[in-house]
Amino acid sequence: MGRTIVITGSASGIGRATAELCRRAGDKVIGVDVRDADIEADLGGAAGRARMIEEVRRLAPEGVDGVVAAAGISHPDRPRETIAINYFGAVATLEGLRPLLARSSRPRAVAICSTAGFLPGSDDVVATCLEQGEEAALAAISTAPGTAYMDSKRALSLWLRSAAVRPEWAGAGILLNGVAPGVVETAMTKPLFDQPEMVELIQQSNPIAVKGFAKADEIAELIGFLLGFENHYLLGQIIFIDGGSDAILRGTTF
Repeated sequence: MGRTIVITGSASGIGRATAELCRRAGDKVIGVDVRDADIEADLGGAAGRARMIEEVRRLAPEGVDGVVAAAGISHPDRPRETIAINYFGAVATLEGLRPLLARSSRPRAVAICSTAGFLPGSDDVVATCLEQGEEAALAAISTAPGTAYMDSKRALSLWLRSAAVRPEWAGAGILLNGVAPGVVETAMTKPLFDQPEMVELIQQSNPIAVKGFAKADEIAELIGFLLGFENHYLLGQIIFIDGGSDAILRGTTF
C-alpha cells in the first residue's frame, strides 16, 4: 500500500521532482505551493502556514507517512521573505505536521537545507532565528540583507540537528533528516546561469569534482531514500549532495 507524503514547494524544482518520484512509487502526494498545488498556501506568513496544516488534516485525517519541507526562495532583494519562508515556513511545516506523522507506523521527515549553510553569513541573524523568534529575526535581517539565504539555510540545519533527537521526534519514532544540495539546475537558479559573472562566482563558491551541476531529479532520488528507509537509526543527519563541494571546501572538517 502506498504512503501519504506531504511535499511543500511541490510546483517546481526539487519539490516537483520529489512529488513525481513519489507518485511513480505509488504514493499519495499532497502538494503544497503558492499555486498549481493540492493546497495553495503562502508559507511566508502565519495565515498560510495555518491553512496548510488545516488542509493537510482534512485531506489526511488518519495521518501522513512523510513530510518534505522543500519550499524555498532565493531572492537577494527579498531578505525578509527569504527568512520567513526558508526557515520559519519550513519549521512550521515540520512541527505543524508532526502530530500527523506520529500516527504513521514508519514516519519520515526531510528538510531541504543547502551547502549555502556553510558559506559566510550573519551569526547574529542565525542566532536570532533560533532563539528569539520570527519578528526579531525579520528585523535582524534588515542589517545584513545580503546573507539572508545563507542564514536561513544554516538556521534550518542547526534547528534540524537539535530537533531530530528530541523526545517528540526521535522518541516518538519520527526520523527527521535533511539534504543539503549544492548548485542544482532549476527554474530558481536558471537566471544565474544566464549571467557569465554569476557562473564564475558559483564556480568559486561551490567548486565541484564532477562534470556538470545536479538536476532536480537527482536530489529527489536521495529524498526518496530518506522517506523510505526501514531502519530506525538514521536521524539528525544533513546529507550533502553537492558534487564534492563540501569535501573540497571543508575537507579537514568532520
